[in-house]
Amino acid sequence: MTASNSTATKVGHGLAKVLGIKLQYRNPQGLDDVSRGESVYSVSSADSYVEQEPSTWEWIRSVIPSGRGLVHWAYNLFPFVHWIGRYNVQWLYGDLVAGITVGCVVVPQSMAYARLAELAPEYGLYSSFMGVLVYWFFATSKDITIGPVAVMSTVTGNVVNRVKETNPEFDPNVVASSLAVISGVVIVSIGLVRAGWLVDFISLAAISAFMTGSAINIAVGQVPALMGITGFSNREATYKVFINILKNLGSSKRDAATGLTALTFLYLIRYACNLAARRMPHRSKMFFFLSTLRTAFIILLYTLISFLVNRNHRAKGERLFAILGDVPRGFKHAAVPTLNTTIIKAYAADIPVSIIVLLIEHIAIAKSFGRVNNYTIDASQELVAIGVTNLLGPFLGAYPATGSFSRTAIKSKAGVRTPFAGVVTAVLVLLAIYALPAVFFYIPSSALSAVIIHAVGDLITPPNTVYQFWRINPLEVIIFFLGVFVTIFSNIENGIYATVSVSAAVLLYRVVKAQGRFMGKVKVRSAVGDQFGNEETKYRDVPLDTKANEDSARIIFLPLEHNDGSNPQIEPQSPYPGIFIYRFSEGYNYPNANHYLDYMVQTIFKQTRRTNAHSYPKLGDRPWNDPGPKPGHEDEYSDRPTLKAIILDFSSVNNVDITSVQNLIDVRNQLDKYASPDKVDWHLACINNRWTKRALASAGFGFPTPSGDSSRWKPIFSVAEIGGKSSAAAAAEYCEHEEGLKKQLTRDEEGGSRRKGAADAGDVVAKDDGASSDTSDFKQTIASSKAYGPTTKVAAVHGLNRPLFHVDLTSALQSAVANIEKGGDEPRGVGTKLS
Repeated sequence: MTASNSTATKVGHGLAKVLGIKLQYRNPQGLDDVSRGESVYSVSSADSYVEQEPSTWEWIRSVIPSGRGLVHWAYNLFPFVHWIGRYNVQWLYGDLVAGITVGCVVVPQSMAYARLAELAPEYGLYSSFMGVLVYWFFATSKDITIGPVAVMSTVTGNVVNRVKETNPEFDPNVVASSLAVISGVVIVSIGLVRAGWLVDFISLAAISAFMTGSAINIAVGQVPALMGITGFSNREATYKVFINILKNLGSSKRDAATGLTALTFLYLIRYACNLAARRMPHRSKMFFFLSTLRTAFIILLYTLISFLVNRNHRAKGERLFAILGDVPRGFKHAAVPTLNTTIIKAYAADIPVSIIVLLIEHIAIAKSFGRVNNYTIDASQELVAIGVTNLLGPFLGAYPATGSFSRTAIKSKAGVRTPFAGVVTAVLVLLAIYALPAVFFYIPSSALSAVIIHAVGDLITPPNTVYQFWRINPLEVIIFFLGVFVTIFSNIENGIYATVSVSAAVLLYRVVKAQGRFMGKVKVRSAVGDQFGNEETKYRDVPLDTKANEDSARIIFLPLEHNDGSNPQIEPQSPYPGIFIYRFSEGYNYPNANHYLDYMVQTIFKQTRRTNAHSYPKLGDRPWNDPGPKPGHEDEYSDRPTLKAIILDFSSVNNVDITSVQNLIDVRNQLDKYASPDKVDWHLACINNRWTKRALASAGFGFPTPSGDSSRWKPIFSVAEIGGKSSAAAAAEYCEHEEGLKKQLTRDEEGGSRRKGAADAGDVVAKDDGASSDTSDFKQTIASSKAYGPTTKVAAVHGLNRPLFHVDLTSALQSAVANIEKGGDEPRGVGTKLS
C-alpha cells in the first residue's frame, strides 16, 4: 500500500511539473512541516497539534449517503411508524374529538372553496377527503389539516378561467386535476431530495403580505354572491370589483338577507363564546367547541330555512334565492388525470405561483403550530406529504390542496394528539359524500359566501402585528404594503411575485453592501447590576471593589464608530499603532468582497502613511491617482503610523470562494507595496470552517511572511490545559469528589476539636483506626486526581502548522504586537528568534 501511494505521489508530482502547477505555493522557502519551526513548541509539558486539511474525498463521503443513511432516509419517509406502536386509548379519545370537530367545519368550507376554484361543490369534498386521509402517513405535524383553502382555490380558479379562454375543450375539473398532479410532482421531488430549506428564502413579510392581500381579494370577490349582485366579473382586480359593487349595490336581491344575517351571526357567535370563555374560564372548553361548530350550525340553520322557502321552487328560475343545487353521491368523477403537452402548456406560466402558494401557506402554518405546541416539523417531509396528497388526490377528482390555517387552529385547540385524527375527519367527510348530498341541495350560495368571508378574515394581518413589524424592521413593512397593494390593484399572482422578488432583492443588497467594522479594544470589568439600576447612582461615579473587579477584568473589542449601539462615552482604543482589526459583519463571498475590502483599504490609507516617503523619486514615477503631499508639506503625514499588521475577524464568515480569496490576495499585494520595504502581517481570527482555513492557507494566509532568513522562529499559540485543575476531565472529577472532600474537612475539624479538648483535660485520645484508614484512602485518591494534582499539561488549540490563524482577537493582537516589537532584521514571523 505504501509503495502504491509513493508511486501515485510521484506520478502526481510529475504531472504537476508538466502542467506548471506550483505545489509549494504556500511554502516558498521549500521547508518541510517540521523544519519550518512548528516543532519548537513541543516541550515536556505540551502536546503538538498539526491540523490536517479537509480532503476532496472527505467532502464526497460527507455528501454521498451511506447505506445506513439511505435506510434512515427511507424510514423517515413514513413518520407514522415512529409513534403508531405507542398509540393508546387516551390518544384515540383526543383524536376522535379533534377529528370530528374539524370534520364538521371542513365539509361546508370545502364546498364553498370549490366555488372559488370554478368547480362544482363535490370537488371540494373530494379534495378534503384525500387531504386528511393521505397526510397522516407522511405527517410530522399533528395539527395540520390538508384540504381546499381559500387562496389556493382562488389561484386554481384563475388558472381554470385562463385555460378556458385559450383551450375551451378542457373541462374545469380536468385542468384543476392536471395542475394538482404537476404541482405534486415538483413538490414531492423537492421533498425527496430534502431541499425543504428553499422555503426559508420567502420572508415572513412576504408571507404576511400574500395572506393579507389574498384575504382582501377573496373577501371582496365574495360580496357579489353574498348580496346577490350580478352583471360583472368578481375575478377582476380587487379595486375594480369593489367599485362595481358600489355601482350595483341597488340591484341586490333576497340573497342579501340570508348572506348578511349569516355573516353577522357567525361573528356574533364567535364574539359571545369568546366573551363567555373569559368570564367563565372553567367552561372555556365548552365555549370553544360551541364557537368551532358555528359554521356547521349556520349552514344547517340556513339550509333548513332554504328548504322551507324553496321546497316548492326547485327549478332554477323559480328559486327565491340562489342555492347550491345537485351534488352527486359518491366519487362520480374518479378517473385518471389528463396529462398531455397541450394542457400543460396552457397553464405552464401559472405552475410557479401554484407551487409557491402550496408551499408557503403549509410550511408557515406547520412551523407556527409546531413552535406553539413544542415540537419540530421536518420541512422536507412536509413537502413530501403535500406532494403525495396532490399526486393521489386527482385520481378521485381532487384539485390542489394544502394546509388550512383556520382548520389547523381548530384542530390544535380541540386537543389533537396525533396525525391519526385526519383519518377520523376523512371518515366524516366520506359519510357526507355518501349520506348528505340531498341536504346539500338547499344550501344557500350566499351563506357559503358568508362562510368564506368569515374564514378569510382571520388571514388579514392585524394592525398591532404590522406595528411590531415596523419596530423590528421598517423596510419590511414597506415590502408588506407593497405586496398588499399589488394584490389589490393587480392580482394574487403578481402580489406573490412582487413580495418574493423585492424580499430577495433586499437580501442580496444587504449581502452585497455589508459594512465591515474597524474594532478597538476596551478593558471592561463586571459590576453588580443594582449599582446602575436606580436614579441615585445613575449619574454619579460608582465605586468599584478593586480586587473583585480586577479578577473580572478582560479585554473586549468594540466598533470604533459605535454603530453597534455601545455607549459613545466609552472610546475604544486603537489596538496598536499601525495595527488594524477589521470585522466582516455578514459573511465574506464574491458579492460583497469588493465592498468590504475597498472600505478597509480606504480607511487604512487615511490613517497611515507610506513606509518609504521617497518611494517615487521623480514626479513622473508617481501614479496619476496618487498626487502625494503638496510641495512644502512633505511632513504633513509624519505623525501617522506606518502599516504593520492587519487582523481579520472571521467570526461571521462560514465559507469563502475563489473571488473573495483572490480579492484578499490582491489587497495583500497592494498593501505590501504601500508598506514597502516592510511587509504587512495578516492575522486571521475566529475561523469556524475547516474548508475556509484550507482556502485561505492555499492563498498563503496563516503563515509568516516569507523572508530570506530561514532561521527557526518561535510562534505564539493559544493553549488549553488537558490536565490539571482547569481541564474538563478535572472539572468532572472535582464534582465527583466534592462531597467527599466536604465530609473529610468536617471530620478533620471535629477530630481537631476533640484532640484539643482532651489535651486540655490531660486525657489520652483513642485513635479511630477505621476512620484513619478511610481518610488515608480518600487523600490518596485526591492526590492522584487530575483536579488536585500539581502537574499541568497543555496543548495548542489550533494547529501549529498555521501560526497566524488565531482562536480569538486577543491572541491575534498579542501575536501581532509581539512580532512588531521584536524589531530588527529578524524574520517577520510571530514570536522571537531562537538563540
